[in-house]
Parts: sequence; C-alpha cells; structure tokens
Amino acid sequence: MSAAADKQRVVIVEDDESIRRLIEVALSGNGYDAVGFNNAADALENMKSFMPDVAIFDIMMDGMDGLEAVSIMRKNGKLATVPVIMLTARDTEADKIVGLDNGADDYMTKPFSVLELCARVRAQLRRNVHISADEEKGTGKVYEFGTLKMDDITHEVYNGNEQIELTLKEYELLKLFMNNPGRVLSRTEILEKIWGGEYFGETRTLDIHIGTLRHKLGDSASNYQYIKTIRGVGYRFLDR
Repeated sequence: MSAAADKQRVVIVEDDESIRRLIEVALSGNGYDAVGFNNAADALENMKSFMPDVAIFDIMMDGMDGLEAVSIMRKNGKLATVPVIMLTARDTEADKIVGLDNGADDYMTKPFSVLELCARVRAQLRRNVHISADEEKGTGKVYEFGTLKMDDITHEVYNGNEQIELTLKEYELLKLFMNNPGRVLSRTEILEKIWGGEYFGETRTLDIHIGTLRHKLGDSASNYQYIKTIRGVGYRFLDR
C-alpha cells in the first residue's frame, strides 16, 4: 500500500496551472494526497475509481465548468456527499448563490490565501466525520412542523405534498433548526455546527444559505413562517 493511500484525498480542478500547482503543493505540505486536474471531465472520470474526501473546483473553465461538474456529483449516489469548495474570480452575491444552489459547500474568491484554503479543507473534513458518526448511530428520524416534513432516513423534505430540493448545506441548516424549535441559534453557533470551528469565511455565507433556504420554504424576512431573524443575534425556527 502506498503512503498516499493512507492520506485523505483532495482533488483540485483548476485550468490555471500556476494556481493548481500552488494548491497542490500547499495541500501536500499539510499531509493530504493532493491530485490536480486541468478540466472537470477528467476529474469526474477519475472519481469513479478514486473517491476524494474533498473536491476543489474552479467555476470558470473551458468545456465543462465547475457548476455543471458539482451538479453532476450531487446527482451521483457515490459522490453526492463529497464536500466541495468552489473557487471563483467573481465576488457578486448572485454568483455565490448560484454556486451554493448547485451543491457547493463553500466558496473562495480569487486571489485567496492558501493557508485559509487549507483551513477550510480541514473544516470540511471534520464536518464529514461528524456526519458519518451521526449516521452510524442511526439518528435518522422524521420531523414534522406545520406543513413541513423532513425524513432524515431518506433525506427528503416536503412542504405539504410538494418535495423541496435542498443542497446539502441547506438540508443541514434545516435539520439544525428542526432539532432546536423555538430556540435562538446565534450566527456563531450555526457556523460552528454546520461549517466547523475552523471556518474563516465571511459570515455572509450563512446569510446567503439562509436566504435560499427561506425562499424554498416560502418564507421571507418580513413574512416568515419558519425562520425568523433575531436582529444582532441569529435566527429562530418556528417562532409562532
């Protein structure tokens, strides 16, 4: 067995060779099996045989872009839960929402700090360990509040008879809320539980996820049914 087989595998998909090499060197120096690809199609083909522990995708690439690649991963039973960090040269909120809606777990805008990227990789790996531990304990159950129903065994969410398609992060957020009805969850607590204690990203990431989750649940900030903003503190689920 090779030494790389004992290491956690991180796949980097970036068509800029200098950036790709920089990330590979940084992650390898932190003890990961870092494997780079210059296009998404080759990366996805490789994942059929060697599943990564984390994947890092540039969004803007020739051929298949990062958004399409992540969407394909999320529809694949084997790759659906692999944490994905997206890299983008664009810093608009709309671009970030599109990335998160396509199933990304985190994003970083270029230029970025490789130290911060390594920290975010660690946070994603630690989060996945916690998820796996919960699944082994058989904590899956069915939650029901009003017309909202979450089946944590099948990972399906319904509002009435309509199934709601949620990204992995949106699902985890909703599950956290449904496990704590009526309790105010601070922004720091939510970030630590969902993104991990080493998450150094902008707290705006949380706002974007909350916004897309609210939209899918039929909520708005001023006319909420399930998620209420507690100004200066955080959020409360099923306040009324």
